[in-house]
Amino acid sequence: MSYACLTQECLATILDAIGIDTPEEVFSSIPEDLRYDSRLDIKGPLDEESLRREFICDTANVVFAGGGIYRHHIPALVNAIASRQEFLTAYTPYQPEISQGTLQAIFEYQSMMASLTGMDVANASMYDGATALAEAALMAAKIRGIKRIIVSRATHPAYRMVLKTYLAHMQDISLVEVPFDPDSGQTDMKAFAEMVDTDAAVFVQQPNYFGVIEPMDDIAAKAFHAGFWGMVVTEAISLGLLKNPGSYNPDVVIGDAQSFGNPPGAGGPLLGFFCVNKKHVRRMPGRIIGLTSDTRERQAFCLTLATREQHIRREKATSNICTNQGLCALRAALYLSAMGPAGLRQAATQCASGARYLMNALKDKGIAPVFSAPVFHEFVIPLAPEKFDSLRKDGIVGGIPISSHYPEIGDACLVNVTEMNTKEDCECLIRRL
Repeated sequence: MSYACLTQECLATILDAIGIDTPEEVFSSIPEDLRYDSRLDIKGPLDEESLRREFICDTANVVFAGGGIYRHHIPALVNAIASRQEFLTAYTPYQPEISQGTLQAIFEYQSMMASLTGMDVANASMYDGATALAEAALMAAKIRGIKRIIVSRATHPAYRMVLKTYLAHMQDISLVEVPFDPDSGQTDMKAFAEMVDTDAAVFVQQPNYFGVIEPMDDIAAKAFHAGFWGMVVTEAISLGLLKNPGSYNPDVVIGDAQSFGNPPGAGGPLLGFFCVNKKHVRRMPGRIIGLTSDTRERQAFCLTLATREQHIRREKATSNICTNQGLCALRAALYLSAMGPAGLRQAATQCASGARYLMNALKDKGIAPVFSAPVFHEFVIPLAPEKFDSLRKDGIVGGIPISSHYPEIGDACLVNVTEMNTKEDCECLIRRL
């Protein structure tokens, strides 16, 4: 059902226009004996997601998969507004004078992302978090003296693979991975400190791929001595609960905002974000929308900066990223507007508390997490492949097997819990493990 917001004034206007006094008169042509004259037998009041579940006919799979793409509650108004034809068919705002709506939507998205990350500026032109990281590395490489790109091995494997591809033919730039501590699951701080120097750009994911919360105060203190450093955020919902990245004074914060109003859809589309401090604005890829005024002093939006090969001389472009992710960015802005600061924090808290409920229940069954450090809403458990396959046959996606990326861990599974996972989902998984 689409979202419909109707005030009493709007209702009165509609009834007057069609010439009736009450909404019930719309059904006057239906014989009374065919009308249902009682209230629907629906328990409540219910929140939006619980009400949806009341109308699901088929039993949905129990899903605990995350690893960079997450299921979160999407308020109904997001689909209703984003599916309006003026938004759904809008494309890149090449002509600002007739693209004010699109420009404003992007401007609002940028403003929200800059506020959430605690950075000065955000763009709206990245394909996904993986390419955002790679573009950040290229940006760092243009800073004088950068010879090494250092990334934590606890960073998302797909992000590291894309980064490796981008740097494969840059012979003067080497890619180095920092190991993670096998007990805590956090980046190995001793190895990290030994690698960091002024000729390096370093990147650390928070929370990392294992769902583990990194010791960012220690990392930031050591990364300060690098030539450039950045934070990677693959789960944007964590920004509602954890300390904002900008407080650690990184040069760049990149990641994926798919969790903000964009459903998982067979791997995409995703929404990469790219936030920097002011000194790097002219080096960042993509476009920036600004707020100004026209000759009549009316509010107007414009393309303030567009360092792309389509807009300026090709040799001066910072990137060839060629999409503004307009619809995904709009959905993110709608989601954040609907949730507000309190709602986003509540969603993040529900994710964290749900993960802890499942972790404790699994511990009671003798299944302890692989790593000891605190987590946000993902954690790694030992799980044999045949057990994982057995769960799939029962309609349960128990998580994501990660042994192929981290053979040193052995047979293990990355389990994710969001506000979409009910207590019954958790108990269903526990009974079958």
